[in-house]
Amino acid sequence: MNLFADAFAWLFSPDRWEGSYSLPTLLGQHLFYTVISVLIAALIAVPAGWLIGHTGRGREIAVAISGAARAIPSFGLMVLLVLLLGVLQIPAAAVITFVLLAIPSLLAGAYTGFEAIDRRVIDAARSMGMTEWQVFWKVEVPLGLPLLVGGLRAALLQVIATVTIAAYVNLGGLGWPIIQGIPLRRFDQVLGGAILVATLALLVDLILASAQRAAVPAGVRVAKLRRRTPRTARRTSPATT
Repeated sequence: MNLFADAFAWLFSPDRWEGSYSLPTLLGQHLFYTVISVLIAALIAVPAGWLIGHTGRGREIAVAISGAARAIPSFGLMVLLVLLLGVLQIPAAAVITFVLLAIPSLLAGAYTGFEAIDRRVIDAARSMGMTEWQVFWKVEVPLGLPLLVGGLRAALLQVIATVTIAAYVNLGGLGWPIIQGIPLRRFDQVLGGAILVATLALLVDLILASAQRAAVPAGVRVAKLRRRTPRTARRTSPATT
């Protein structure tokens, strides 16, 4: 308990809120690398995932790419890219690393969202005379959006956790107190930095969990409610003789 008290004392110390390594500055750096990386990954993965889900082609390749990307050690990849690109391109090396980390979840969320749609819904839309573009934009995208938001949720959490290694190459972020505190044996600082990263991840997860529920089309929510209502009514109705 003393370590937790020391960690919170470190967090709320006035020194932590001033200077170039203040907690607001480190939080801003952490969010900057997270948002930029996930945005670039989304621009690559979401169109590719939608194309795979709409056409039904290339799924095996997407699964293989996602599996290979997840197997790459992030820290080792970042160090390798720093060595290849040079010390003047450290931010680019870090962003590439985080982008590669975010792509698998976004790609999977994009194409599985389309695959999860009942094919009868797609056939009904086509039979009504909708063009392929209308089927894609008015049927597949809205119905596949919840799983895409789920992929975005997973990608953001992975990147938030991994951006902490950016401090190893002097890019700041909330990992800086952890990286600096370990050799100094400042465990209050290490725990304080870990609390900040965990709190940020929890807040983002709560926001995107709400967004994922809100992304479910109203008609789908009503249909699910109607399917559940008879069962509930049977459970709550008085027993008949």
